[in-house]
Amino acid sequence: MASRGGAECAQRRAVGELEGTEAAAAAQEEPEGSSPRWGAQHAGARELAELYSPGKRLQEWISVILCFSLIIFNFYHLLFRLRLEHIFSVIVGIFAGVITADFLSGLVHWGADTWGSVELPVVGKAFIRPFREHHIDPTAITRHDFIETNGDNCMLTIVPLANMAYKFVSLSPDTLYQTCPWECYVFALGIFVTFTNQIHKWSHTYFGLPCWVIFLQDWHIILPRKHHRIHHVSPHETYFCITTGWLNYPLEKIGFWRCLENLIQRVTGEKPRADDMKWAQKSK
Repeated sequence: MASRGGAECAQRRAVGELEGTEAAAAAQEEPEGSSPRWGAQHAGARELAELYSPGKRLQEWISVILCFSLIIFNFYHLLFRLRLEHIFSVIVGIFAGVITADFLSGLVHWGADTWGSVELPVVGKAFIRPFREHHIDPTAITRHDFIETNGDNCMLTIVPLANMAYKFVSLSPDTLYQTCPWECYVFALGIFVTFTNQIHKWSHTYFGLPCWVIFLQDWHIILPRKHHRIHHVSPHETYFCITTGWLNYPLEKIGFWRCLENLIQRVTGEKPRADDMKWAQKSK
């Protein structure tokens, strides 16, 4: 009990240091007397939060219900068809699914952070708005419930999970036996994409996390809290992968995102993160 209490105290001290670093970074980013660039009281954060609509909430509810129904259905059928000889290829498939999910999380995160505008029809308020809100109020995600946190990611995985379910009810047993490792890859990819924003939420949650979540973070099986802090240093131009974060360092070393941004800017003339900066600079 004493060692556990000591560990909890150490964890709280580490949290205090992280929060102090966050506040210091914010202070350094802003000239004296200017409006804060982050926090629930920021003018831009309040305006963005008010754009969350009942229609958006309904879309999230439908997406979560459909997605988890398909996950349960597909998991049952995968277990029913797994054989001992599949073990190695299934492990490889699951690992590949996790890597793919991490890259896709970075690609979507980078795209929504860097390009587009909240004013765009349909997608602006529905899908770009949360990214703008998150940079000026990083803890807002910790106040979102399960539906708001995971609704959009659930929507993304409905089609591949539905296609998998269709295969289970339409293909022959022999064909399913042959494709089982591939379906395990698709299922792992679907699971990790589905839970990416939940993992992201945990990376901003410093109190009350289950021990198993902290264990997964500490061993970098899912996105660690300290690791994700790198992305939240303005102007938010690196470490976009938020499922496991495994690809952040190698992609940064080769300048992957900067090369894409330079290419797109040369072709379109659009400046990266212009809309993000506009919302960050709002004062009323």
